[in-house]
Amino acid sequence: MSFPAWVSGNKKNETPRSNSGIGKGSVPRGKKPKTRPPSSLRDKAGFLHGTLPKYSGPYSVGVMDIEVPAENPRNFSHITRHDQHILKLETVLMTVYYPTAIGVGSGKDPAGHKKWSRETWLPRPRIKMAKGYGKFAGVGAIAVPWFAATTMFTKLPAYRNAPISQHWPPRDNLQHAGPKVKSESGPPPPGESEEPCFPLMIFSHGLGGTRTTYSSVCGEFASYGFVVSAVEHRDGSGARTFVNHARSGVGSMKERETAGPVDHNEKERRRGYDQIDYIFPKDNPYDTSPSNHKGVDSELRDAQLQLRLAEIEEAYNVIRHIDGGRGGEIANKNLRREGYVGSSSRGLDGVDWALWKDRIHCHRVTVLGHSFGAATTVEILRNADRFQYVGQGVMYDIWGAAVSPPVEEPRHRIHCPLLGINSEAFMYWSSNFDAVHALIDEAKKHGAPSWLLTVRGTIHVSQSDFSILYPQTCAMLLKMTANPKRALDLNVSATLEFLKKVMPQRSAMIDRCFTDEGLLDTEPVEELPTEHKPKEKWMAARLKIPHEFRSRFVPKITRKIRRKRRQNQKHDPNDEIWMHVTSSEEEVTAWNENKSEKGEGDDPGDPGGD
Repeated sequence: MSFPAWVSGNKKNETPRSNSGIGKGSVPRGKKPKTRPPSSLRDKAGFLHGTLPKYSGPYSVGVMDIEVPAENPRNFSHITRHDQHILKLETVLMTVYYPTAIGVGSGKDPAGHKKWSRETWLPRPRIKMAKGYGKFAGVGAIAVPWFAATTMFTKLPAYRNAPISQHWPPRDNLQHAGPKVKSESGPPPPGESEEPCFPLMIFSHGLGGTRTTYSSVCGEFASYGFVVSAVEHRDGSGARTFVNHARSGVGSMKERETAGPVDHNEKERRRGYDQIDYIFPKDNPYDTSPSNHKGVDSELRDAQLQLRLAEIEEAYNVIRHIDGGRGGEIANKNLRREGYVGSSSRGLDGVDWALWKDRIHCHRVTVLGHSFGAATTVEILRNADRFQYVGQGVMYDIWGAAVSPPVEEPRHRIHCPLLGINSEAFMYWSSNFDAVHALIDEAKKHGAPSWLLTVRGTIHVSQSDFSILYPQTCAMLLKMTANPKRALDLNVSATLEFLKKVMPQRSAMIDRCFTDEGLLDTEPVEELPTEHKPKEKWMAARLKIPHEFRSRFVPKITRKIRRKRRQNQKHDPNDEIWMHVTSSEEEVTAWNENKSEKGEGDDPGDPGGD
């Protein structure tokens, strides 16, 4: 599945390790996860099939699948397989998660269908996607019955093509007010418009990922008032993806070959689409492993990063066109509609594009990524001249070896706020931890508020949907001890606290409905803990659990006992996270005042211009 991106590391100059003695014990003493009640029979029958939790924010969530021809198709690098370039940009594919209007999910949908449609977690065509995962994981065709028995029919708790919200939420969230909060509205905050304008996030997935692999994270942010563009990369880093081509005209194979130029083989011409599987580096297929002494395949990974950056530029332009009132044009170009591979028969039917005009903040965009996607985030932040609309970045369990060394140009450094969140499994990977620490230091050196923390009891896939859909596998094989839903809460909460601090002019929604847990105000630990550090062969993949039976088979009981003992005690964030680097309130204030003086707090000009 989407397991760790490992790489061998230089063990020189490692951060000193010792047993900190902080929060000993196998099971983190965490809060209960936020309430997310099931919404249908499919979701309630979780014992029969994997289900995803309903989003905890005050908004219901909508999704749109969009694939359109790239404005600037081209090849990346000279790398070929079977005499054909394997890194090429022809279309951009994304799932957009967003807040929806009250009443979504009841009655007929906007296109007049009796039943509202929900996206499947495993993208279509599901059997081919399952085979792609089997090839990626090295288990072959056995992946098909595995997915069929577990998650092939799992659906996202979000409605396809729902109308975007036109209301401000009430002053509460699902955790405190219950499901009714999603059917209520509140008055606009002081100084805000009658209709909310939602900040934009762009999410980049890790190795083996897709645009839906991180639906829990992306949907959570949408439920708190963000528009999230989750890009599906076509750089050979996903298990499998499909590139559609128009029958004729712009986006057709003939047009792409002329405009690119890009190349296709006869099989692709006959079926009308490209199938891109995970690319294993030639002569170094496991360049992601810490024990691989050959190191990372820099030529391939650098080229993939450049393709990813181009895809994110294309995705951003699509969102700008939608915000600028040109959503109808995007719908006409959309290749995720009936008759195309991987598509729903509904396409973008029923979307009222007039509601989307001037509804997205396209400046001070937040870029987030997991693993290789976090390396993509760093590359974007280091190219500020190219990505002037990006305001801050979030790194979830970054694969540090994939990050290109900064060039000599001083501008090619991180100059904006940065948040890094590690899993405990990745924290023990010494060379990788040193790399992420250096990135945080780079941002702080240039005056940008930055934080680095670790969520205890978590593994690399704890920031994706895999740990939620396969909790027993993660607990028994990878030794995850954190509640997977609570791990999701901690990642989302820390991110929202970060955004509240570094983009206060966009925090009206967060202020209204998010409960700040004070995670980023936690004091840093002086030394890194080592009590769960695994043997070298399992580095970054799993944790070492001293009390195996208790942690593998009865973690729920352990957590309940500890919660009962601490009912009247104030929650201590140190029970669930380790803070490594933090920024003071003075540093945050100075940063925001400097931005305000430079006039960088608001969207410059027409946010939806061409």
